[in-house]
Amino acid sequence: MDDTARKALARDRVVDITTMGRKSGQPRRIEIWYHRVGDRIYISGLPGRRDWYANLQADPRFTFHLKQSTFASLPAVATPITDPAERRRVFAAIVSNPRHYEKWVAGSPLVEVTFLDEEPG
Repeated sequence: MDDTARKALARDRVVDITTMGRKSGQPRRIEIWYHRVGDRIYISGLPGRRDWYANLQADPRFTFHLKQSTFASLPAVATPITDPAERRRVFAAIVSNPRHYEKWVAGSPLVEVTFLDEEPG
């Protein structure tokens, strides 16, 4: 990853991700927010079932598309965060409204992003 992409990861918040459809086997691209907590990158969403999360559970390889301050398609792997203590730590950093914190911890998808050197597939 080049320095421009690293800088974008530090300041941008909205990206597209491309996952492989767990049923169709076809690429599925969506816009989503990501969160930087310390030196780690996480993707989450509102509580409830999310197709992108189910796709990543079936095949954790995906592409993380920077599109705000620079354009780059970064191959990545998603690791679901299921440990309750880790979920609480991450959501404490990213949930802005404390009234919603427990809902997010209990029911929101959460993955850590690890960037790869090669294109997934």
